[in-house]
Amino acid sequence: MDLKKEIIRLSQEIGISKIGFTKADDFTYLEKSLRLAVEEGRHSGFEHKNIEERIKPRLSLASAKTIISIAVAYPHKLPVKPPKTDYRRGKFTPNSWGLDYHHILQEKLDRLARGIEQLTVDFDYKGMVDTGALVDTAVARRAGIGFIGKNGLVISKEFGSYMFLGELITNLDLAADQPVDYGCGDCNRCIDACPTDALRGDSTMDAKRCLSFVTQNKGSMPLEFRKKIKTVIYGCDICQICCPYNKGINNPMATEIDPDLCHPELLPFLDLSNGQFRKQYGHIAASWRGKNILQRNAVIALANANDRSAIPKILEIIDKRQNDIHVATAIWALGELAKSPNQEMIDLVAAIETTNDAILREKSAFLEKYQQVCYND
Repeated sequence: MDLKKEIIRLSQEIGISKIGFTKADDFTYLEKSLRLAVEEGRHSGFEHKNIEERIKPRLSLASAKTIISIAVAYPHKLPVKPPKTDYRRGKFTPNSWGLDYHHILQEKLDRLARGIEQLTVDFDYKGMVDTGALVDTAVARRAGIGFIGKNGLVISKEFGSYMFLGELITNLDLAADQPVDYGCGDCNRCIDACPTDALRGDSTMDAKRCLSFVTQNKGSMPLEFRKKIKTVIYGCDICQICCPYNKGINNPMATEIDPDLCHPELLPFLDLSNGQFRKQYGHIAASWRGKNILQRNAVIALANANDRSAIPKILEIIDKRQNDIHVATAIWALGELAKSPNQEMIDLVAAIETTNDAILREKSAFLEKYQQVCYND
């Protein structure tokens, strides 16, 4: 029996889009860039903290000999558009459409591992999905899944960059695959298109400037990024949209997709309770950050959409003062939507008594801009 061929056959039955094999050798070449990213503050903070474990597979599995890398393709176009309603819609990026990809990949890795157990004896392994120690993109590149583009994503000719990645570190001794023989070449479209100059041109980035990070980060969103997210309330895929390798790609669905949830109505989204949010959105990847951060983004999206019908809700958020970040964001949004706020709106903001820095900044900026205008009128 050719074990590697059987594993490939098994992966196809499971619905794994692409599979590759690489030796469990150290990823020593990554150490300098990983440490430098931390030193320079370019890391997101979401990464595995122990850099030694990120570059040494045998620290995760002492018996490691081969790493099996898998990719599951996902679509970047909705099968059908959500229905038109009276509300403006926001957007979740495609990696958060349908069931959380962590669950999708984990289920396929579990099935693959169980299948391998039926094919061999004394099988030892450890599965990883996104939040594991290893750098998924580095594993996938070395295993021949695709190359790492200038946007830092793994790209294949078959599926573009729209792939979820995971791996099994195993004690199997299997022949390694070779990295692909194609790449970005002279193309810099993703670098030119990135609205925040997050991409550095060498497949690394300043993660804190990536809009995907910005929409997930806690606290008040920095002013320089608010206009740039437009109506996206989770993620960013601008660097994928412009990539030539994604042109004409029509990947199959990895999970059932509800278009109404992918592009949620923004005003109703602001009214969701914790329980309603968990019920409607708890199964998608974006839900990990919780309701409050996404609702903050929805307030910004309403301002960016110039949806003046949202003004009553914005005023309600300011008046109720239930969440400091929401209040701070709403003050900014009020200035964007009202353009020339009336005295009642100005008095509402002026009456806020707080020690919260975010609210104080927005209040000060709002009053400095509009209070004098009103007095002059």
